[in-house]
Amino acid sequence: MSKWGTVGGACHGAAAGRGGFHLSLFGADPAADHEAIVHALEGRRVNLARTAESLVLAKPAGRLKHGGGKALPANSPGAELMARWIAAGAPRGEPRQLTHFAVTAGRDVVEDSRPVPLKAVARFDGGPEVDVTRWTVFTPADPAAVEVAEGAMTVAVGRRGQHVLIARYLDRVVPVRLTRPLGDRPVDLSAEPTTNFIDEEITRTLRVLRLPVSPPADDLAFLRRVRLDLTGTLPPPAEVEAFRKDPSREALVDRLLKSDEFVDYWTLRFARMLRAHTVGGEKGTIAAYAGFLKTSLRDGTPLDRWAKALVTATGDSHAVGPANFARTTNDARGQAELVGRVFLGARIQCANCHNHPLDRWTQDDYHGLAAVFARLDRGRVVKVAATGAVTNPRTGEPAVPRIPGADPLTGADPIAGFADWLTARDNPYFAKAQVNRLWRAMLGRGLVEPVDDLRSTNPPTHPALLDRLADDFVRNGYDVRRTLRLIALSRAYGRSATPVPGNEADDRYYARGYRRPLDPEVLADAIDAVTGVPQTYAGHPAGTRAVTVYDPLSPAPSLDVLGRCSRAAGCEEGAVAGGLPARLHLLNGELLNAKVADKAGRLARLIADGMSDREIVTEFYVRGFGRPPTETELAGWVARLGKGDRRAALEDFLWGLLNSKEFGTNH
Repeated sequence: MSKWGTVGGACHGAAAGRGGFHLSLFGADPAADHEAIVHALEGRRVNLARTAESLVLAKPAGRLKHGGGKALPANSPGAELMARWIAAGAPRGEPRQLTHFAVTAGRDVVEDSRPVPLKAVARFDGGPEVDVTRWTVFTPADPAAVEVAEGAMTVAVGRRGQHVLIARYLDRVVPVRLTRPLGDRPVDLSAEPTTNFIDEEITRTLRVLRLPVSPPADDLAFLRRVRLDLTGTLPPPAEVEAFRKDPSREALVDRLLKSDEFVDYWTLRFARMLRAHTVGGEKGTIAAYAGFLKTSLRDGTPLDRWAKALVTATGDSHAVGPANFARTTNDARGQAELVGRVFLGARIQCANCHNHPLDRWTQDDYHGLAAVFARLDRGRVVKVAATGAVTNPRTGEPAVPRIPGADPLTGADPIAGFADWLTARDNPYFAKAQVNRLWRAMLGRGLVEPVDDLRSTNPPTHPALLDRLADDFVRNGYDVRRTLRLIALSRAYGRSATPVPGNEADDRYYARGYRRPLDPEVLADAIDAVTGVPQTYAGHPAGTRAVTVYDPLSPAPSLDVLGRCSRAAGCEEGAVAGGLPARLHLLNGELLNAKVADKAGRLARLIADGMSDREIVTEFYVRGFGRPPTETELAGWVARLGKGDRRAALEDFLWGLLNSKEFGTNH
């Protein structure tokens, strides 16, 4: 019935069923399904005396009116199997344990769109393998790129790139990765240097995909990029000049990782991830929370200890920073979902009403994780109450605290038991979820996207790289700075964003760098740094940088128009600076115009100091782009600025620079 689609969400597997016939989603509850098919409605759905007249055969065959159409033609293998089962008395049978399920394609790397065969095998109770290809449901993640011929059990890849075919059999869902190289001819990457294991894995994938690589970014482009990614700040002119003379990338990265600016910016990044905000109008909550995050980063607290502190913290949330993690959500289910997203990289909320359709999580996992936090009192003083429970809707009984995908927790303190499991070295989820986020922060997209949706049916672009990053992270004490350093010094991170023939379409394999918009807070600070006109934020002292305004509920209209994240939707990576409202404000709003024309701003001061047009253009290029202008750029600007009202022309020049893609992205 899975093969027919009968137990899918669009048919009888929907929450309310269809036409009075309700089955579990994707057959997750065989006992209940057997009851619904054989015994419900006084057994009308199966006719043990006249098999062919059974509703479960007549309707999908089109012999009776059926909202799902002709789903199971008569004389098909499925119809014959169902008929034999009904003729045998529609028995429940002895439950068997599916212990192994695997799917292979005739070739996982294909050269063209010719079909290749599929084969699915299963093993029950440790017995021999059986071919279950005809009963396996194959669903392309991208139907426009991959086509499955169900009758022939073949798959054809119509578009170049890596694609995923999802195979479902009983309660198992596995991915089949199919690759059609992006280039027609092999590329020679033997001369491409490798800095560390990151480059080994990236190069291996690029070779399979036949993608040529862009050259390294020039030193000043690298300086601007890595400074923005690690500290959220533009390089000041003195640093630009010093790096031109001594372009040591290792020394630069090490210095940035030790800076206070790194601590400030990554406090913001972690605050986004955790959805930190003022709780209940109590200003003391965000101050304590941000203080904890900042101290942890400054001291280099290993991320496993950091996570354990957040999960287990109790006490006055105005004084105990990590206690605010429990107050971020309103109840135990909300906390379970946040824990899943942040620490496991899992959207476990999809298992609230039914087993997750594309992952291993069950309803028992979801409500069992919620039960871990059911006794928490989320008042100002966070504490564990004597009682508290959540109900598992599948059973109607109080859910038993449990580790997702594992056994129930038996200790007296389920939170401590869960925290021990979460931060254990052999936890299969925690390290991968964290390094995937660090990778995304540095390169613009995760090895798995979205970063909170790690599952087998959403595989990484570079599976071996994700494994090696996670292993290195664990072996080296969950050290955030070490992983960021590895990434920043890799050839993959340091490549130019300018494509070369053959890698123009690459947006996920790292054959070139990827330009991306600056976060709203980073963009606001960059505008202030270039114009020399600092923005003031209500409730904060003069000179406060936007990246240190950690509370998304703190009044800051300038950040709101640039797309500041409210945290409500969990937009930990920030909104996209460059959305329509932000673009309109930058093009013709006071946000930029007032700073450009400010009589106390940098432009006014440079003019008052008698600097020439060449000097002014160079000054702003270095401050905004992290590089001096080329001779062609400089000559072009000088020629334009020499006409008409000089002050107005220079304001237009500065306005144009601040609205350019080179300024508004990490280029």
